[in-house]
Amino acid sequence: MSNAHHRKKQPVLVRRQLLDVAARLAAKQGMASVTLDAVSGASGVSKGGLLHHFPTKNALLDALFESLLERFDEELDERMRADPLPHGRFTRAYLLACASIREKRDDSSQWAQVTIAMLAEPRLRERWRQWVRERADEYVGTDSSLDAQMVRFAADGLWLADMTESHEIDATERGALIARLTELTTR
Repeated sequence: MSNAHHRKKQPVLVRRQLLDVAARLAAKQGMASVTLDAVSGASGVSKGGLLHHFPTKNALLDALFESLLERFDEELDERMRADPLPHGRFTRAYLLACASIREKRDDSSQWAQVTIAMLAEPRLRERWRQWVRERADEYVGTDSSLDAQMVRFAADGLWLADMTESHEIDATERGALIARLTELTTR
């Protein structure tokens, strides 16, 4: 009898391991490198074990996107809990979370690949649109002003600029930009 029959099953840990491997592959080699064979091989999980959790590559990519979105939501929630001012709280959290992605090495490269995939994949774009709509509805009372919308659009632009490394901006200028945008959320 093989070890697999005696090993304690830990589906949550295996699923997390598979997603982590997929994220690392995407970050290092691009989304095209995230194949079922590559993830299975790099994770040490049999292809059957992988297929148990993710029956298709799309299911794996969707789960990777959802995993990153969950972590993003957790960061937003944490930032909002620390913010005593209700008006614009979600927008400030969104701005600061978007601005900090590049500083988190693993998250930054994972988000870069997923952002590119989101632009190319209609189902991921739709999932992002759904997330944005849900948040807009949830925070309509505190974050629906024109200034708040403008700040969120600016945060998206900052995020895209960070992901594509398209703009050079020194730390002082970046800090001033973020401070000015944060100021707009209090109106």
